[in-house]
Amino acid sequence: MKIVFATNNPNKLKEVQSILGDKFEILSLKDVNIETDIPEDHETLWENALQKAEFIYNKTNLPCFADDTGLEVDALDGAPGVYSARYAGEKATSDQNIDKLLKELESETNRKARFKTVIAFVTGKQNHFFEGVCNGQILNSRQGDEGFGYDPIFIPDDYSVSFAEMPSAEKNEISHRGLAVQKFAKFMRELN
Repeated sequence: MKIVFATNNPNKLKEVQSILGDKFEILSLKDVNIETDIPEDHETLWENALQKAEFIYNKTNLPCFADDTGLEVDALDGAPGVYSARYAGEKATSDQNIDKLLKELESETNRKARFKTVIAFVTGKQNHFFEGVCNGQILNSRQGDEGFGYDPIFIPDDYSVSFAEMPSAEKNEISHRGLAVQKFAKFMRELN
């Protein structure tokens, strides 16, 4: 079964394909020749994920799923949240986003945070949502060089290493995206 994943991020693609296995052929936006910027202008992860999935479904007529992920930091009232990818500006790099977050938390003792991922799956008949949450803490500085995004400064509860220090298989079992994709994969297996 061919399913489009509304992403051009090779890291996300690899993570998802490893969790879903080989029963499904996951196509990236590049695979379906879509180079357009996908709109993502809502205030919630659910709305953004659905907007992206519907946009790609309408262009390809193939089942499509999209995710939106946010890092919610307690001391910042849930920020950066839905703006995580562009926290330091529209074209900000991961390093710039991390630098801004660490600066804002410089004198903060409450480092509690959570990653939240919402996946929207659009088939043309029905929309389905899957959520994953991973609680943890924001570190004072970067640790590790694996992963992407905020991984070097996020340490999940009950672990002594950051996401960026974990082997990808271990991260996929406990991460926000991993948990959401596992729910999605279970749904897809039951569907087939």
